[in-house]
This record gives sequence, structure tokens and C-alpha cells, in this order.
Amino acid sequence: MNEYKFEDIYIGLEETFQVNITEEMLKTFCKMTGDINPLHNDLDYAKSRGYNEKVVYGMLTSSFLSTLAGVYLPGKYSIIHSVEILFKKPVFISENPLTVKGKVIEINEIFRQFTIEFEILNKEESKVIRGKMKVGVLHE
Repeated sequence: MNEYKFEDIYIGLEETFQVNITEEMLKTFCKMTGDINPLHNDLDYAKSRGYNEKVVYGMLTSSFLSTLAGVYLPGKYSIIHSVEILFKKPVFISENPLTVKGKVIEINEIFRQFTIEFEILNKEESKVIRGKMKVGVLHE
């Protein structure tokens, strides 16, 4: 876990990590949220809608933005203020690993907050999610 302090943050600072989404994650997400939509849970249904496999929950994929801020950028002293997410294309387990990238594009000294521009890419390096996140830095 990174421990960037506010003074360590600068425009252009980047962090990247990879994650593999599993079938077990899909099942756990379904249980946690109650989202039983068959597009995510029923292969035959997904195929009947033109997909070769079940579509990963968009919010499961985007949940790794919490990891981006809470573990990597800034890490230990993070508090997420807002997230703006654009879902660019569906995600499938066969597209593992996913790469999560974040880059600081703006710093607000008054609020001890910075803006991260992020993207999540599939194994073909195609963007599946992009957006911006405002993250505060707690006092150490």
C-alpha cells in the first residue's frame, strides 16, 4: 500500500495495476447487491443477446477504482470525494487481466484534493471504462 502524503502528489503522477475478474467475483457481487440480471448470471441468456459469455457487472469492474485510490494513489491517506465513470464497452472474464491506470491531472491545495483521470483496459488494451475521480488526502 502506498502512503503518498499531500505534499507528494504532483500533476503527472501515475499508478497502474492489474486485476483478474473471476466467476467467483461475479457470484459474490450478485449475492452482495441482489443484482440478479441474467445478462451477468445466465450464459444462455447472454448468448441470446449476442454475447459469447456473461457480461461482467459494470459496477464490479469500476469497484477497482476504490483500489486505485485506497491502495495506490494516494493509498493509506485516501478519501474519495467523487467519481465520474463512463462505461465504454462490456467486460468479459476472458479479457483478463484488466489494467487499471490513474494519473493526477489537477491539484486543489485549498481542499487538499486532487483529480485523477483513470481508465480500465482489457487484455487487448481496449478501454472499457474511463473517467475522473476527485480524491482527498487525509492528514497523516
